[in-house]
Amino acid sequence: MMEEKDYPVIRADDISKEILGSDKKVREEVEKIFGKESFINNQINKKFLAEKIFNDPENVLKINSVLHPHVIKKINQLMNEALIKHDFVFVEAALIFEASMEDMFDYIVLITANEEIRKKRKVESGELSEEDFIKRNENQIPDEEKKKAADFIFENNGSMQELESKARFLISILKGLRGRAD
Repeated sequence: MMEEKDYPVIRADDISKEILGSDKKVREEVEKIFGKESFINNQINKKFLAEKIFNDPENVLKINSVLHPHVIKKINQLMNEALIKHDFVFVEAALIFEASMEDMFDYIVLITANEEIRKKRKVESGELSEEDFIKRNENQIPDEEKKKAADFIFENNGSMQELESKARFLISILKGLRGRAD
């Protein structure tokens, strides 16, 4: 929605996958930790890594310790470049608090939904199985904790039109805040 309004959106998950797939040092570290099976034909073995990582909280910490510093550095670079031409840059990242990235941003916007709705959406989209959703969800900071640290909280339990309305509202708030800061 923000991109449709011509605001840059940086996706941490895409950056993470790009780094994992192309950074030789990162690949070597991942192979050292999780094994050569982490890559097949020079491609990320997503199924293998997901099973290794999300079945063991210790492995979540290991992969995050390898990837997060690189992802954070790239996000910083992309944000600084985008802020030259744009008033706002949005970063979509599920693990802002887990990666201790919150100080990088002026505001944290938590967009959440009831767990059952989130699960249903992920399963119906074919993105995750129910079991995979549960494993990944268990390895994230609970929403109740995130809500305490977020600047804005939007519940996304309804329609796309309702979410669009909330996005417009957020932009108007941010423009107002920017106006006062100038």
